This record gives sequence, structure tokens and C-alpha cells, in this order.
Amino acid sequence: MNRMMHSMHAWAPAFALALAACSGSSQPSASTSAASSTAAVPAKAATTSTAAPKQAVAKTFTPPPIDAIPDTPFGKMVREGRAIFMDTQTHAKAYVGNGLRCSNCHLDAGRLANAAPMWAAWGMYPTYRSKNGHVNTFAERLQGCFRYSMNGKAPPPDSPVIVALESYVYWMSKGAPTGVALAGRGYPKKGFKPPQPPDYARGQHVFETNCALCHGKDGQGQKAAGRYVFPPLWGPQSFNWGAGMHKLDNAAAFIKANMPLGRGGMLSDQDAWDVALFMNAHERPQDPRFTGSVAETRKKFHHSKMSLYGTVVNGHLLGSGSPR
Repeated sequence: MNRMMHSMHAWAPAFALALAACSGSSQPSASTSAASSTAAVPAKAATTSTAAPKQAVAKTFTPPPIDAIPDTPFGKMVREGRAIFMDTQTHAKAYVGNGLRCSNCHLDAGRLANAAPMWAAWGMYPTYRSKNGHVNTFAERLQGCFRYSMNGKAPPPDSPVIVALESYVYWMSKGAPTGVALAGRGYPKKGFKPPQPPDYARGQHVFETNCALCHGKDGQGQKAAGRYVFPPLWGPQSFNWGAGMHKLDNAAAFIKANMPLGRGGMLSDQDAWDVALFMNAHERPQDPRFTGSVAETRKKFHHSKMSLYGTVVNGHLLGSGSPR
């Protein structure tokens, strides 16, 4: 089996959008040599813990039930926002360029803790983001999801799509404190490091054992009646290189907390990091900020140990297109 090879200018693990694996937990392969290890991610002492990583935060919050949406003009807009969130391909088609929908990353219609719940995001905006170097409104954050995660184009901030999504998230967040990092916000990354450097071969084994049943052996997802029921994890219908989900720490934390679908916490810490690396060691759509040079784009936007963009994997320069 081919092993992942480093580019000389960066050591960088990868990330994946491992949304719906449907089998049991696997054990890491016996291959742990430096040749098979793909990244010099700071390791911690080996552990057998399979508990979801912990995150110290200030308060907990429970969003209102869906049947509490009011039967008013505002409630109608909230329902439209939820419809967009759950079926983005249908309700915001003009702005989507791949096979994903909002609820692929934000599980349970954006309600599930430790799966980037929307009620935990609303009260944290406006905020400065280093990704674009300025203070972002919540509308701008939503625009970024369309541009990167959806590999599409940003709806205007006053468009019906953005207004509906904002209405849905605002309603869902009713009663949540402003400016407080709520329990379950984002993906639980604090202190979550791989026991050993992530490994491509082990990650492939985890993928084949736990993920391929739902996402397909080629990682291209599965469709029913022409619609994706399980999202593609790489390739032309997945998120692009600009999406936050291409980063290894995001992917591993999401996988650990939420995969296999409905059975989060089953995979070991090592499994989560290994399969995250394997999945993001594949090609995907170009970063829309591409400068014309992969090396320059990496230097400007991906100079991180958590990004594989611009590194060489199995003889292929990631970010240059073609091979999956």
C-alpha cells in the first residue's frame, strides 16, 4: 500500500467531514513506523480512552422544540430557514456548487451539541476572524459557508436565503446568553491530540471498516432518487480547500464526537485522527482564494500544521486538481 509522503516545506495533517459512518469501531493497524506516519502532530501519551473529548465552557443551553415555532409571519420565515438548512440543494440551489447541505456539518438541524450547533454560534457574532482579517457579522459567516463548505457563491446579505437562515438561528437561540461560549459549541477540540502521529494506512482501515458503508468505498457519498442521503467526503461534490472542515483538528474532533452517526464516542482518539487524515489526503475543489500558485496559496492561506493543502500525498500535490 502506498504511504503518504511529505512535501519538504510543511508537515501537515488533514481533516475530513466524516458525517455518517455506519459500522463498529476499528483498531489502529500495526503500522506505526516513521515511514507510514504522515504528520508530526504533537502526540500525547498513549491512551485507550474512547470518551468524547471534554471542553470547559461557561453555561449549557437547550434550544426550543421545533413545534414551538410560532404561527406568525416571523414563524413562516423561521420555517423557511429550517427548510434551507435541511435541504439546501432545493431551497438555495442558486448558491450551492456541490452535494452538501447545512445539516451535514451541523447535525440535527443545527441543534446537536458538539456538532457546531447554531444556537451556540449566534451570540458570538459579530467577531473578528483571522480567516479574512476583519470583524464578521453572522450574515457574513453564513455567506462563507456557501462559498467554502458548499463550494458555491455567497448570497447577498439581505437576500431571502440569508434572512431566512438568520431568522431560524435567531429563533433557535432565544434565551441564550450573548458573548458566552456555551457548552457544546463547535467541535470539542480542547486538549484533543492524537496519541500517535496520524497515519494514512491506519486511517484507510478505519474508513473501510466504519465509513464506507454510508459514504461509499470511494468516499463519494450515496444517493437515493438522485439526491445525496450521505454526503461525499472528497472529490468534486465535496467541500473545497477553503472550508474549515479541511483542517485535521476540526475533522478529528467532529468525527470523535459524532461518528458513526448516532454513536459518537465509539472510535478511539487515534481512529478519529487517522481517518480524518486519510479522508483529507484526497483531492477536492480548489480554494476560491487561489492565487494561481498552489505554493503561494498555501503560504498565504494554509500555512498550518492542520492543513494538507500544498503537500504531496502518494506522489500527488494536493490542491493541483485531478486525482481523488
